[in-house]
Amino acid sequence: MDFESKIFSREISQLLWEMDKTVGTAESCTGGRIAEAIISVPGASKYFKGGIISYVDEIKMSLLGVDASLLEEKTAVCEDVARQMVVGACKALNTNYAISATGYAGPGGGTKEIPVGTIWLACGTKEKQITMMVQEDHGRDINLAIATNKAIQLFLDFLKSEIQSNE
Repeated sequence: MDFESKIFSREISQLLWEMDKTVGTAESCTGGRIAEAIISVPGASKYFKGGIISYVDEIKMSLLGVDASLLEEKTAVCEDVARQMVVGACKALNTNYAISATGYAGPGGGTKEIPVGTIWLACGTKEKQITMMVQEDHGRDINLAIATNKAIQLFLDFLKSEIQSNE
C-alpha cells in the first residue's frame, strides 16, 4: 500500500472513532485491497466490520442484492451497480457506511464500450452514495492500486462532508 493511502486510512480511522460509526466493503475487481487499506491502522476492529468480495455477478446478486436486470442491461461495471453494492454491504454487514469497487482491472475483460481500466467506485450509506469512475489503463497492478487509493480518498471526502453538513 502506498504512503498516501496510509495517510487517508489514518484520517478515516480518526473520524470513525470520533463519530462512533462503522464501515464495510463490497469489492469486485479490487479483491479486498480497500479492506486491507482500512485495516492497516491499529484499532480498526472498532469501526471496520468486514468485507464482501463479490468477484462474480452471482455474489453481487445473492449477498449484496444487486438487481439482476441491471447487471444484464448495463453489466457489473457501471455506476448503478457500484451504488447498489454500497447499499447491499451496509445491509449485509450492518454498517453505517460502505465502500465499493467494480470494474475491469485487466489485462482482459474490457469491451469497446467499457475498456480495461474502467473502475466504478462508490461509498456512502444506504440512503446516500457518491461515486467516481477511474478510467486509466496502466496495467493490472497499477490500475488496482489507483482504484484502491481513489476509493479511500473518496470515502474520506464523504466522511468530511458528512461532518460539515452535521455542524
